Amino acid sequence: MSRLLLLVVVTHPGDAAGAEAGGADRLLVVAEPGEDELVPTPATVAALRTETSLPLVAALKANEGWSTSGSELTRLTGAAYELASAGAAEFVLGFLGPTLEVDVGATLALVNSLGGLAWSFGRAVDQTLDHDRAWAVMRDLHGGHGLHRFLTAGSARGLQAGMDDLCQRAAANPETAALAVAAGGLMPEQVPWLVQAGIRGFHLGRVARPGGSWRAYVDASHVRAWRRLVDDEGSRRGEAGV
Repeated sequence: MSRLLLLVVVTHPGDAAGAEAGGADRLLVVAEPGEDELVPTPATVAALRTETSLPLVAALKANEGWSTSGSELTRLTGAAYELASAGAAEFVLGFLGPTLEVDVGATLALVNSLGGLAWSFGRAVDQTLDHDRAWAVMRDLHGGHGLHRFLTAGSARGLQAGMDDLCQRAAANPETAALAVAAGGLMPEQVPWLVQAGIRGFHLGRVARPGGSWRAYVDASHVRAWRRLVDDEGSRRGEAGV
């Protein structure tokens, strides 16, 4: 049985050692500390590539909102090529249109430029007005366009607000739940309920750092504690990972 996914946010080559030693499965590389997870520089990805053997997942998000434009998509397409050349193996992306629905056209325009590399949809899912529709779109993108995972808290306000909704949706649709990565202020006491509902991926941001500070490097003991918690819950409930 594969273990459940632990995706750890990194911003600096100094984060790599702690994340890998602690048992992370993949590293989500972003430009700046915080919740927006903007596109990193190729230099950061290249430096991380020399520090770890873990797959690097690069964010493809150029602004603090969830919409994009033709000129921005052109820049992101160029960035994706440079990031892949620097060592990124996967990407996180995804956009919303003016009516706060998933902008499938813009998303696939960028996906089609990735040369077949794996991709996941970011937390734009939580910003949609119709979450039922958004989850249905995730299923469609998985089946027809290679979506690997999607990040979600069940609410734009994070897991503290969206936990119940996320668990209900996951339990009601195991196929879609298998694609979901719980993200947005994850707390240890939430893990058993999320695993029970069918969630198989977990996103660690500031909780992987001493004092929850973005100024501190990812700490192996912090990640290891989450690894143990997630693995224990997965084993207890017989969940297969990604």
